[in-house]
Amino acid sequence: MPAAPQSIIDTRRHQMFPVLETTDIERVRRFGKVRAYRAGEALVQVGHVGPGLTIILTGRVDVTQHDESGRRRHIVTHGPGSFMGELAQLAGRPALVDAHALEEVEALIIAPGELRALLIAEAELGEHVMRALILRRVGLLETGAGGPVIVGRPQNADVLRLEGFLRRNGHPYQRLDAETDAEAKALIERFHVDTGQLPIVLCPGGQLLRNPTESELARCIGLLGPIDPNRLYDVVIVGAGPAGLAGAVYAGSEGMSVLVLDCRAFGGQAGASARIENYLGFPTGISGMALMARAYNQAQKFGVEMAIPDEAIELNPSGGGENGPFVLKLSNSERAMARSIVIATGARYRRLAADGLEAFEGASVHYWASPLEAKLCSGQEVALIGAGNSAGQAAVYLASHVAKVWLLVRGPDLAASMSRYLVDRIAGLSNVEVLTQTNVTGLEGRGGVLEAIRWRQKSGADVRKPIAHLFLFIGADPNTQWLSGSGVALDAKGFVLTGGDCNESRNPLETSRRGVFAIGDVRSGSVKRVAAAVGEGAQVVAVLHAALGSVASKLPVG
Repeated sequence: MPAAPQSIIDTRRHQMFPVLETTDIERVRRFGKVRAYRAGEALVQVGHVGPGLTIILTGRVDVTQHDESGRRRHIVTHGPGSFMGELAQLAGRPALVDAHALEEVEALIIAPGELRALLIAEAELGEHVMRALILRRVGLLETGAGGPVIVGRPQNADVLRLEGFLRRNGHPYQRLDAETDAEAKALIERFHVDTGQLPIVLCPGGQLLRNPTESELARCIGLLGPIDPNRLYDVVIVGAGPAGLAGAVYAGSEGMSVLVLDCRAFGGQAGASARIENYLGFPTGISGMALMARAYNQAQKFGVEMAIPDEAIELNPSGGGENGPFVLKLSNSERAMARSIVIATGARYRRLAADGLEAFEGASVHYWASPLEAKLCSGQEVALIGAGNSAGQAAVYLASHVAKVWLLVRGPDLAASMSRYLVDRIAGLSNVEVLTQTNVTGLEGRGGVLEAIRWRQKSGADVRKPIAHLFLFIGADPNTQWLSGSGVALDAKGFVLTGGDCNESRNPLETSRRGVFAIGDVRSGSVKRVAAAVGEGAQVVAVLHAALGSVASKLPVG
């Protein structure tokens, strides 16, 4: 019988729960305040915003979490020199664990703002603290404890939608099958839920949501908070993909006040890549989620404010003033003001022109290949349409989980649009069959579940395969519809014009509207690669200083 896989707590406990030396504690005292707790008193509670990083000076504290049945599970006992906290404390979000004093406790409390200052000012110590915070979140993701509980059928499109949202935002969760799990049935009976109202979500604070939107779920678990409509940010970055996160990291490290918006999750399309193997500095490759999560945490370390999911729907018309301040209207009826705007909205996935596609999206038709989708179609045959690098990465990843991948390519070969290393790797996979000059002609199924796919090959032969999962990687269109009426010029395909393409006097990344910049895939003429997007994110910050100085001199006083 194979041994059970070890958890991250077993393999990296010394990094997750380091003990600070007395000299280390003395160095960081200036960042915090000492507080005393009685025996049995709660230091933090699941679903409630905690005070910040907590360094135990005297006494002992038990940290626990609840499993899917509500039972309390012990994680660790902290003693003098240990510190409590994970990534939630870096952003001032609700705690994902409970902590109670076993005896009288004295602790040094370092609030989120001061914690960020500590990480920067005390670089060596900050590295150990940051690593522990990240590893503790990974541990919580392994178990799902501390996060919301989703109750519904595993293959339900809304269950998959909510799971995908939480996973892509690096937030732990648990899912219970409404038909087979006793705990799920108990929750349904307890809250008198009709099966037609599934899925339901039980938030850590006890609130029950019936098939919520991503925004409703994010607000319930404290992932998304209100935006101050009267605060004037130095820059608002719209889009949290590689370009947007790079811009946020560099702007935050330069001391600018930064707000980042994204309508779904951090990472963009890169975050959905199973493995990126041609990014500088990662010779063995790295998953898109891991790379983007590092950037997301790095931006928060520098004080960047994240509003996800929060969608910009309008940039104030050009009549609102050439030199700002700029006003962004958001989908939740809020607004955000800034002295400059960086557009990094990338592109939205292109959909297949096939009748009935909408009925299968979410449960059977997928636009990215993550562990969630791989588990869903494990051991089955799947079809994947596309011939770019994203399609190649997805095909390689899925091949290790499914019985067979039918890779359908509309062009004559893969080499014209896919990197050679991916073409060679696909050629070496026995369970990937590439069909060139092939087009999907129909989808069959019922009740939102795909049952078969029909395609036509270059010979004219029509093929029907009993396939329940279709992956689409057929390109993307620029996500710029929200810029209508803003005065920002677009090219014929809808990409944002910058530099000499819209005005000879403009900076290469500045749009037709002064103080508004565009970076990454959304910019006309950009190189559609992660490294190029990151480079533009860094480059735009170099010109923001000059732009902000010019704008500030022209803003009204008082």
